[in-house]
Order: sequence, then structure tokens, then C-alpha cells
Amino acid sequence: MSQENKTAEGFGMPWENIYGYAQAVKKGNTVWISGQLGHNKEGELAEGMEAQMKQTYTNIKELLSRYDMTMENVVEEVIYAMDMAAAFEARKNFKAEFYDNPKTVASTMVGVSGLALPKQLVEIKIIATV
Repeated sequence: MSQENKTAEGFGMPWENIYGYAQAVKKGNTVWISGQLGHNKEGELAEGMEAQMKQTYTNIKELLSRYDMTMENVVEEVIYAMDMAAAFEARKNFKAEFYDNPKTVASTMVGVSGLALPKQLVEIKIIATV
């Protein structure tokens, strides 16, 4: 992939430099958002599945806004969850808050036995396009 016309965004978290990755990358009309966590601007995880998922979507919205996009530009999401039942319930509760029409997003949820941080319960990866 050519580096020309490719831009990257981050939150300035220490682990971005330690592990060497971007939170979001745009090339052409597409933005790929790396798996997002439910942490605040200080890097602290929210408590519980619902709080983490809500913060995760808030972080996704922030990254999209940097490319003049909204949640309506999202075409695919992959949700990685430590507890599938809790994640389904949280997603059901928040879908209307973050998506005007959630049925226009290809969504996959995957149950996992571990995520990057010890108290992390959910991670969401996004693809958006104009």
C-alpha cells in the first residue's frame, strides 16, 4: 500500500509509541479504526461492560470527527467481548445512541478469552467510508 495520501491519528497514549500503531488511518475515502477500548483521555478504563462500551463508541466518534466523519459513515464494526451476553445487552442499549440506523452497519461480535488489558471487557474495530 502506498504511503501517499495516507494519514494517521492517535490519542497520544504512551502505548501508541511503545507498540507502534495508529488509532486510525485514512487512505482515500476509507478510515480504518484500530480496536478501541473503553478508556478516557488519561488511559483509565471505565468500570463494567456498559460503561466500557459507551466510552469505546465515544472514542470512535472522536476519531471519526478528525476526518470529518460521523457514525453514519461506519460500514463495518467488529466487537470483541469477554462476556457475550453482557456485550449483546450493552450493544442493544447503546445502538440507537450511536447509530441513527444500526441496520446499515455490518456488525460482527466475537467472544474472546482475553484482551490487551487485564480489566478490559470489550474492544471495537471500525471501518468507515464517505
